[in-house]
Amino acid sequence: MADAQMRIPPETVQQWASIFSEQINIIAAKYSGAALFQKKLKDVEPIIRIEDVDGKVLVQDFAEEIERMLGSKMKSVKRLADTAEDADLYHEYNATLEFDYYNSMLLNTMDEEGNYIDLGGEFQLEENEHFNKLSVNTLQSVIQVPTNVYNKDPDILNGVYMSEALNDIFISNFQKDPTLTWQYFGSSTGFFRLYPGIKWTPDSNGVVSFDCRNRNWYIQAATSPKDIIIVVDISGSMKGLKMTIAKHTINTILDTLGENDFVNVIAYTDYVRYVEPCFKGTLVQADLDNREHFKLLVQELQVKGEGKVKKAMKESFRILNEAAANGQGSLCNQAIMLITDGAMEDFESVFEEFNWPEKKVRVFTYLIGRDMTFASNVKWIACNNKGYYTHISTLADVQENVMEYLHVLSRPMVIDHDHDIIWTEAYMDSVLPNTEQLFNTMAQSLLLMTSVAMPVFSKKKETLSHGILLGVVGTDVPLLEVMKLAPRYKLGVHGYAFLITNNGYILAHPDLRPLYKHGKKLKPKPNYNSVDLSDAEWEDTEEILRTAMVKGETGTLTLDVRAAVDKGKRPMFLKNDYFYTTINETPFSFGMVLTRGHGQYMFYGNVSVEEGLHDIMQPDLTVAEEWTYCETDIDPNHRKLTQLQAVMRYLTGKEPDLECDEVLLQQTLFDAVVTAPLEAYWTALMLTADGVETGVETAFLGTRSGLMRLNRYAGTEQRTGKNFLSPSDKENLFTVDHFPIWYRLAAENTPGQFLYYVPADDVNKGRNTVIAVTSVTVTSGPRTAVAGAIGVQMALDLLEKQFWAIAKQSNDTDCSDVDGICPLSCESTDVSCYVVDNNGFILISEERGDVGKFFGEVDGSVMSHLIKLGLYKRVTLYDYQAMCKSSHHHSSGARPLLNPLYNLMAALKWIFSNALIFLLEFNVCGVWHSDYVVEAKPMYHASHKQKKTESMQPCDTEYPGFIYDTTIRETNSIIKCGRCQKMFVLQQIANSNLVMLVVQADCDCSRQYSSITLNPREVKYNATVKCNRMKSQKIRRRPESCHAYHPHENAKDCGGASEISLSVALFFASLITSLVLR
Repeated sequence: MADAQMRIPPETVQQWASIFSEQINIIAAKYSGAALFQKKLKDVEPIIRIEDVDGKVLVQDFAEEIERMLGSKMKSVKRLADTAEDADLYHEYNATLEFDYYNSMLLNTMDEEGNYIDLGGEFQLEENEHFNKLSVNTLQSVIQVPTNVYNKDPDILNGVYMSEALNDIFISNFQKDPTLTWQYFGSSTGFFRLYPGIKWTPDSNGVVSFDCRNRNWYIQAATSPKDIIIVVDISGSMKGLKMTIAKHTINTILDTLGENDFVNVIAYTDYVRYVEPCFKGTLVQADLDNREHFKLLVQELQVKGEGKVKKAMKESFRILNEAAANGQGSLCNQAIMLITDGAMEDFESVFEEFNWPEKKVRVFTYLIGRDMTFASNVKWIACNNKGYYTHISTLADVQENVMEYLHVLSRPMVIDHDHDIIWTEAYMDSVLPNTEQLFNTMAQSLLLMTSVAMPVFSKKKETLSHGILLGVVGTDVPLLEVMKLAPRYKLGVHGYAFLITNNGYILAHPDLRPLYKHGKKLKPKPNYNSVDLSDAEWEDTEEILRTAMVKGETGTLTLDVRAAVDKGKRPMFLKNDYFYTTINETPFSFGMVLTRGHGQYMFYGNVSVEEGLHDIMQPDLTVAEEWTYCETDIDPNHRKLTQLQAVMRYLTGKEPDLECDEVLLQQTLFDAVVTAPLEAYWTALMLTADGVETGVETAFLGTRSGLMRLNRYAGTEQRTGKNFLSPSDKENLFTVDHFPIWYRLAAENTPGQFLYYVPADDVNKGRNTVIAVTSVTVTSGPRTAVAGAIGVQMALDLLEKQFWAIAKQSNDTDCSDVDGICPLSCESTDVSCYVVDNNGFILISEERGDVGKFFGEVDGSVMSHLIKLGLYKRVTLYDYQAMCKSSHHHSSGARPLLNPLYNLMAALKWIFSNALIFLLEFNVCGVWHSDYVVEAKPMYHASHKQKKTESMQPCDTEYPGFIYDTTIRETNSIIKCGRCQKMFVLQQIANSNLVMLVVQADCDCSRQYSSITLNPREVKYNATVKCNRMKSQKIRRRPESCHAYHPHENAKDCGGASEISLSVALFFASLITSLVLR
């Protein structure tokens, strides 16, 4: 039995803590120069002024700037639309037109004889900073054609020839607004005109799957919001290839929907079955999350029984009618998509009861398979309900045939000639070749972009009633550029700005995390662009902020929030003031946060340009490269300048035309002057006879203007923190969406008192460096503002050496007045000694592997008592953007394991079905590009590859954080653990955020007390709650315009082409093109 009387003398631990406090604070103060920095600020207090930040004025200023920027993009798009329509008006269709153009995939491609191939002529490309350092041609646009579209089809050639007129407008727009990025025209025939010109890279199969007509900007601009019920026949006659085509058709329809649309999917045999039972009788928003959910469920559909569509049609009409009556759904277009291999009757009675004579619900029909027996019935249904009939006999037919419904829905808008400008939700451009590189270098929250687009109509009188949509023009707007219009320096240490859509989804927010780690790669989350504001601002439990912003209101709100920094590990309590307003002429709302204390004040100090210039030129000084001190993106000659170079050239008069932020420049000059003495101070320390203590590596400071100074006391080879404050160390630098971690932590700490922590970021994987940092302030009258933070980065060895030297008593210690172990030593096996920070993370332990860990993981018994005694307070935090390991497995997932022949049979089935397609279906797209192989093969592989890789899914988690109660300076207690007792002593280390813990080591309490971890726990919802959350429709602002009906619409054009004819000449031309592309 362990000695129950073992006692650790608290007075000994107190003495150690006192000495350790003195020693580490001497090191931190000496090598950081914090006292000198604070003194310099004190000296200039008489000449500074501190002003209150008026959030109401600031939010309006920012919103107006954003409005101006987005307004200029809309004007550019309007010019493109006008030009395209005029060009078409005066263009006469020529079926025999021959015309060469730059095909983006064939640029600069030569044949074996060294001659440029057809459509692949010489095309100058130069790397351009403005376009993510891609090689582009800013004098010419290019044409991209999807693989399944013949690039010399007469429709393509006429469209390309007509749209040549856009070239001059692209260039003119870019000259008028140099902040423009990609401009484009997506044609309804399938080609995509892109400016500036770029060489398109096909996928590994040599295929260009990108089709502009599938993109959100095209679909949203081409149609008004819509409610869609997809009705699919799963009777026995649909087995095999028909069902595969039907599923692909459903998925393609789902891909044409966006967050302003509503949807449900019904399957039928002799009864009606909702694909998602939770969504029975209702419509759900067609956001990315719900669309992907439907796709997974559709893959599970199995055929059986007899097909009776009447009940399904009645159910579909009932859902749509109820939605319209109750003010739910889009309140605009309504349509039923019927996917079947035949209809034995025409269901006239159903339409008489629910849809005639108004025909408010359009019915689109998709006849699947080769059998044409019931084609006339299926066509009749569409033609008598203002819809469109298509026949889909192969997978390759799906894409083009599904797109037909968009052209029908666009007719009323085209006839009205209403050019509604649309803005898309946030999305990630996965098409560009350097997407992967951007994932790793840019702030996650600002990787996204939005697009502004406008439809282009035919103005020819002879086709007016047909409502011909020529295509859509648009331009991309990186959200990074939008958010730069709300500069970080005006928002304070913890302040930030954010944008949301009319649906409450986040466009930009510093807490938006659209990517997750998938193995070693970063990948977009399945729901990355449908993250609701309430998921990031989860303290707004009543959704007051969200509701007001979605409604487009202007106002303010104050919330007490739990924030967390350092990858969510270090909680802090803040009082945030929210200011919000709408961005006129867009569906967006803008919000910003000022934190009480730090965000309330801004201070100003004047110095001359000459004085500031002298100090800003010092080599130890840098400014925040991601902030905009001067606008370097307007003039191409400025794009290679760093922000510091631009500032210098502007201030010295070399570039007087640069547009610079005068307020920020004045703050930067002032900070440069005030911090200049630190450079001399740090240099002097290095030149002293004793030199710099081993282990002291970097002194650094940062100010509210994004200015940083740093001094490397040790060379690169000697430094443990080699990457600290390097360009890759984003967490510790001023970026466009956050202040450095050390700055934010210091701001919440007592000014003048050092805060010590071991960084847990990627640049300190060895957990062998420690940072000591403190804030410095300025005071004017009753106001005190944080001016900056200053600190020193050291090797952990230095603190360990100090600690172990202190934490032991020699054998000749006078123990006469000591009640307990004497002499006491942390080197003894009787006790375990730790230095722990205010969030419970270990800085020093005998076991080096413990460093950086949460103390509760190492000793759950002591941590439990510290929490129970109130020394460490638990803070519950939530993550509504988490990814969890999926416990759900598809029903087919185990088949390959249960039956060894499954893979062989599946492969044979695939080969047989494709051979059958080739022999029986013989369709032009299939001959050109073997789309059956391209389409079917990935589907086969994906279904099994998915089982391995799709192990993560979006989820909600909660996790704990801990904060030390600094009012408790010391404590000791005994823990009863079965047959032994464990004593521990805790002592606060004065003038720091640290505590010293000495724990009895010979009593194992692990059976009675499990370890306490910070691991997130998934919040599980029961089936009812989960269902309600999935189908709940939060408050949203509907788009203002709706074009669902026009009396002059020609509804007789309702489809009917049952097959695609193949000309021999076209076949050989296509085949040659295909071989060249390979």
